[in-house]
Amino acid sequence: MMQRLNGAIAASVTPMRDGGRSVELDAIAELTRFLADGGVDGVLACGTTGEGVLLDVAERRAITEAFLGSAPDGFAVAVHAGAQTSHDTIALAAHAQAAGAQAVAVIAPPYFPLDHEELTRHLLGAANAADPLPFYVYEFAGRSGYAIPPAVITRVRHEAPNVVGMKVSDSPFSAVEPYLDLGLDVFIGSEPLLLDGLAAGAVGCVSGLAAAFPAITASLVHERSADAHERVCRLREELAGIPFHAALKQVLVARDVLVATDVRAPLRGLTAAERDRVLALAREFGSI
Repeated sequence: MMQRLNGAIAASVTPMRDGGRSVELDAIAELTRFLADGGVDGVLACGTTGEGVLLDVAERRAITEAFLGSAPDGFAVAVHAGAQTSHDTIALAAHAQAAGAQAVAVIAPPYFPLDHEELTRHLLGAANAADPLPFYVYEFAGRSGYAIPPAVITRVRHEAPNVVGMKVSDSPFSAVEPYLDLGLDVFIGSEPLLLDGLAAGAVGCVSGLAAAFPAITASLVHERSADAHERVCRLREELAGIPFHAALKQVLVARDVLVATDVRAPLRGLTAAERDRVLALAREFGSI
């Protein structure tokens, strides 16, 4: 029987060096330890927060293997296999399955607004490559450029029994609601919407904030804490307009989890003023 994801999943950053030109695989063990100690239930590797679409296939395979090799017992490693082409997406899903990941997620490819048939073929190919791992459709219209129609998800689920859930990062909540009625395990991607999502039947959160603030996110999911809800809303508000990937890495460097804040171009690092603001927030929220 498939072991599905549950609870609080951190959408992890990807450690880098050399100005973002190289992946720092040696840093993943400490990063995984930090996340597990922070109380989250697992990690999503190479997703949006992990700069996945900016990495080549070989790098993504190596990152997957590094997270799997570092994960403590009971700590789930899900792999985002979404890529621009079906060929690369299927290859990454198959690798995650062979490497021993606990789950695979795939976002709709950006740039071309795929029609129902194109999306169905793309997602089915990835789900079949991941089989028998649990497969999660990753819905994020703000990144793909279009939403995945619920009818496509229903068809893919009918033809691929390992399709068990979704990560939905859309907002406002009205954009999430159509996916809560499909009989799938839904993970909310926007932390401020999580309590509403849980009340409506969602099963957890896949959180970018958890990459640097795992304890807050874990409390929000596991305890449905009103205080944690206020904290994630405040963090999202304060970080708006600041490069998110670099901000998370700055907090992790301040925590001695990472040694560099490098991101991959065209993403950029923080200005001095942005760095000071991020560090002040981290101190305020007890993260450094």
